[in-house]
Amino acid sequence: MKTTLSLIGAAVALTAGSALAQSQGVSKDEIVLGSIQDLSGPIAGFGKQVRLGMMLRVDELNEQGGVNGRKIKLIVEDSKYDPRNAVLAAQKLVNQDKIFMMVGHIGTAQNMAAMPVQFQKNVINFFPVTAAREMYEPFHKLKYSFAATYYDQMRVAVPRLAKEKGAKKICTMYQDDEFGLEVKRGAEDGLKAAGMSLAVETSYKRGATDFSSQMQKLASEQCDMVVLGTIIRETIGGIATAKRLGFNPTFIGSSAAYTDLIHKLGGPAMNGLYATMTVQHPYLDAASQPIRFWANKYQTKFNEEPTVFSVYGYSAVDAFIRAATKAGPNLTTESFIKAMDTMTIPPDIFGSAEMTFTAQKRLGSNATRMSVLENNRWKVVTEYMNTNAAK
Repeated sequence: MKTTLSLIGAAVALTAGSALAQSQGVSKDEIVLGSIQDLSGPIAGFGKQVRLGMMLRVDELNEQGGVNGRKIKLIVEDSKYDPRNAVLAAQKLVNQDKIFMMVGHIGTAQNMAAMPVQFQKNVINFFPVTAAREMYEPFHKLKYSFAATYYDQMRVAVPRLAKEKGAKKICTMYQDDEFGLEVKRGAEDGLKAAGMSLAVETSYKRGATDFSSQMQKLASEQCDMVVLGTIIRETIGGIATAKRLGFNPTFIGSSAAYTDLIHKLGGPAMNGLYATMTVQHPYLDAASQPIRFWANKYQTKFNEEPTVFSVYGYSAVDAFIRAATKAGPNLTTESFIKAMDTMTIPPDIFGSAEMTFTAQKRLGSNATRMSVLENNRWKVVTEYMNTNAAK
């Protein structure tokens, strides 16, 4: 009897050990990934594009047989761009769907709300679609981010453009929240390091639609360069108001303003706007044959043109695939982390900068570059600027 009990005890211990070693969301034939997007709220256009980009890469992989024999199942929930909904979505994905990883979740506040739910169950937050510093700071073993921060983008780009344009009076209009303040702070610190300063500032409340008073103030101060801490509607509204006033400074925004919607909705008045960015917008008639091929493939599959947000989704899943492949057949959270922490992801067809990760470095790239709107089309105008080198 003692022998039998010992054998049973050993078997139970072995089973418990293997259960501990195995991560949820990984079976013999499948890896379950989750994502939270805005599919019906204020940035639903972005969320839908991220989702379609992810789906395209998942479909490509599954057609090729999967990762080490495992196909990917992607489950996407809608946050409506509300942090409270993001928490509910994370709880469903983590506890009911038992996802292996959260990939490409959109929005700063939404990620901040969802991460504690994930981390409690050892679920990695992988390549969130936001350029907030909180996506990799403070350090957490379950955080991986890819985008140079809004702060760093502006810190290197604004003084460079100011010098190129010979700007004498640099001003700013920004959204009165953490996003807008990060853009302003980056511009402020970058200019200070270059021996310049922000001369005049004005702000607006999130959701504002009238920018007359802000632009009249900047025009009366004779600003010749304006840093925009704006997203889509505010970028278009601000510049359009300035043009109506006969006020024509050099405008520069962050990657939050780098979208085809600026020229599609704002028209020719938007020409001349500069924005920081990384990956290129995938135009169907792009000069680059690989981008053109990819964009047409996307349009054929989904019956609509891709955007830079489609690329973010596609690239996030592609990076996951690279690391999961490197982790080998025994895919667990720990083996994935081990693979990621020695990972180098080369530049892709969209012109992304090389990304590297280590056990201490969880932001893939600090590099950013600039584009300008010319003839209703984004055109890359600088090489990559390393934000670390500028410190």
